[in-house]
Amino acid sequence: MQPWQYTIGYLVPLSVVVGYSIGGLGTFLTPMLVFVAVPLLDFIIGVDDYNPSPKALDDLESTLGFRLVLYLFLPVQFGLLFWGAAVFSGGALSVVEKAGFVLSMGITTGGLGITIAHELAHKKRKLDVFCGQALLMSVCYMHFHIEHNLGHHTRVATADDPATARLGESFYAFYPRTLLGSFSSAWKTEVARLRHGRKRAISPENRMLRYILLPALLATLLGNIWGGQAVIFFVLQSIVAFSLLEVVNYVEHYGLQRRRLPSGKYEKVTAVHSWNANQRLTNCLLFKLQRHSDHHVHPVKAYQTLRHYSESPQLPTGYAGMMLLALVPPLWKRVMHPILENHQNENTTLSPNIT
Repeated sequence: MQPWQYTIGYLVPLSVVVGYSIGGLGTFLTPMLVFVAVPLLDFIIGVDDYNPSPKALDDLESTLGFRLVLYLFLPVQFGLLFWGAAVFSGGALSVVEKAGFVLSMGITTGGLGITIAHELAHKKRKLDVFCGQALLMSVCYMHFHIEHNLGHHTRVATADDPATARLGESFYAFYPRTLLGSFSSAWKTEVARLRHGRKRAISPENRMLRYILLPALLATLLGNIWGGQAVIFFVLQSIVAFSLLEVVNYVEHYGLQRRRLPSGKYEKVTAVHSWNANQRLTNCLLFKLQRHSDHHVHPVKAYQTLRHYSESPQLPTGYAGMMLLALVPPLWKRVMHPILENHQNENTTLSPNIT
C-alpha cells in the first residue's frame, strides 16, 4: 500500500459538500455512500489478508506520507465544521435537509475524524497527540483519549471494560452503559493520576476539566459567530459522531472474554480477543482500523503496518455492514453467535462463557 491510497477516505467529507450542493434528499449522500455503496463494494472487491515482510514493515513505518495523510484531515475537519455551522444556521435548509446534513457531517467527523484521532492519540509525538485531541474536541469526546489508552486497552475483553459488549447484550443496552461507564472511568483514572502526584482533583492539572471546557468554548465560538443554530448543529453532529464510534466499539469486541487466571488477574491480551476484518476498501477508508486484533496486541503500531492474524475471529463483512447489522439485535445474534461458537471451538483457551 502507498500513502496516497488512504486518501480515498477524503471522498467522505467531499460527499458532504456534494450532497449539500444537490440539496433535498441529496444531503443524505454521505450515509448512502458509507452504508450502501461501501458494503456493496466490499463484497465485490473482496478481502486483503496480505502481511508485509519484516523489511517492508520498516519501510512502511518510516514513510512520512502515511502520517501526512492523517495530519491533513485536521484542517479538513475544522474547515468542514465551521462551514457546516454557517450552512446549518443560514436558514436555507429544510428540516429534512438539516437531518441529512447533520447525519452526513457526523458520519464524517466520527467515522473518519475519530478514527484518525484514535490512530494519532496512541503515538508519543506531541504533534500526533495534539492533532488527535483537537479532532476529539470537535466531537465533544476528549475523554476518549484517557479512557481508550489507559482503560480500554488494559481491561478489554473483560467485564470491567465499559467498551466491551457482553455476549447477548444488544447495542441499545450497550450504548448507555459505555457512554456513562467510559466517562466515569476516565474521570476516576485522571483523579487517581492526580492523587498519585499529590494534586487535587479539582485543579487546573485535571485534564478531564479541560476536556469538558474546550468543546464548550468551541461551541461558544460558533454560537458567537452564527448564533444558537450553530451550537445546535455542533452538538447534534457530535452526538452522531461519538454514537458512530460506540457502534464500532460494540462490533470490535462483542462477546469476547479473557480468562481470569488463578492469580485473579486476566490472561494477556492476544489476537483472539478482538474481531478482525480484511475488506480491502474499508481498510483503506478507515486506516486499517479493522485489523483491530493486531492493534490490541501492539497498540502503538502505525496503521499501515498492522497485520492479519488467522487465529483472530473474523467478521463476515466490513465495519459499515456490521454496524447496520448491530442495529437489528435479532439479526445480529443470528449471524454472530454461530461464528462466536465456532471461534470458541477452534480456540479452547477462550473463556467458557462464550457460547
